[in-house]
Amino acid sequence: MQQYLELVDAALGTGTYKPNRTGVDTISSFSEHYEVDLQEGYPLLTTKKMDGYRWNSMLHEVCWYLSGEEHIRDLREETKIWDAWADDEGRLDTAYGRFWRRYPIPEAGAHLEGETWPDADQRWVTEEAEGRRTFDQLQYVIDALSDSPNSRRLVVNAWHPANAAVSTLPPCHYTFVFNVQGDRLNCHLTQRSGDIALGVPFNIAAYSLLTTVVAQQTGFEPGTFGHTVVDAHVYCGRGDRGAWYADNLETLQTRLADVDDREEYREIREWLESEAPAEDEGDERLDHVPGLLEQLSREPLDRPTLEVADVSIDELAYEDVELVDYESHDGIAFSVAE
Repeated sequence: MQQYLELVDAALGTGTYKPNRTGVDTISSFSEHYEVDLQEGYPLLTTKKMDGYRWNSMLHEVCWYLSGEEHIRDLREETKIWDAWADDEGRLDTAYGRFWRRYPIPEAGAHLEGETWPDADQRWVTEEAEGRRTFDQLQYVIDALSDSPNSRRLVVNAWHPANAAVSTLPPCHYTFVFNVQGDRLNCHLTQRSGDIALGVPFNIAAYSLLTTVVAQQTGFEPGTFGHTVVDAHVYCGRGDRGAWYADNLETLQTRLADVDDREEYREIREWLESEAPAEDEGDERLDHVPGLLEQLSREPLDRPTLEVADVSIDELAYEDVELVDYESHDGIAFSVAE
């Protein structure tokens, strides 16, 4: 997908050196945005291998989001993606799907003067344990698309400020909005922080799938997926390897600005590997720059398509989604900065 490669090139070519909480340094760019027409095919990346266990992991994660669960007991049987942030019982102190499907409503005594909240008998409200009430944002949006498709209030929010202030890992992709234009359902995702090499490809795949599912549920055609990443970053290593970029980023960016042909990205990779200090043992592949330069050197292939069973969001399962005609370049290994 060319839009993804343009994101990579923009972040590497214009970003700044920026240490962060993980201890793995980054090249960071502010407010990157791109759009993908879903009518042109499903935007699963082809410049690196994304099927197999990667596809399985993403698909099981989306089904987990839709379940509204706050634990990973079932999810961890299919993917280890959330293990680092769960407690011993598999519970998370924040979870995307829980807020999508079960956003907490303040108790009656906690309402501020003048606030309005839904009654307990409203169809999107669920009474949970100990009298707590939650609101199903995603089902509300799906129902609103049937009743008021031109609404500009089709928002799903995974961010709770008080939770985010103390959470181990507050939501990165924290809010999305649906918007109808003609017979097309569009989706815009806002993300506060995006790991370009590892996270963003999954975000593209997950929200494009979600848009396709909701479009099918509401009688629309999948339209455009728009994505804004506030801090779009590339991890560039720890210790001496990461610090090398502080002194050599300008040189790297000058070389990137002079590229006229894809093959030249491989030449930049060779220069980088010959000049930068080796990564320490145990830190291999925390520098994502070489792998992304390899992707920039590759020509995107034709997009695959999706076949999705006609089931509700409550029923959607792994077996209901099929990836058709997917071909890609070889896989590229990146390590996660936790």
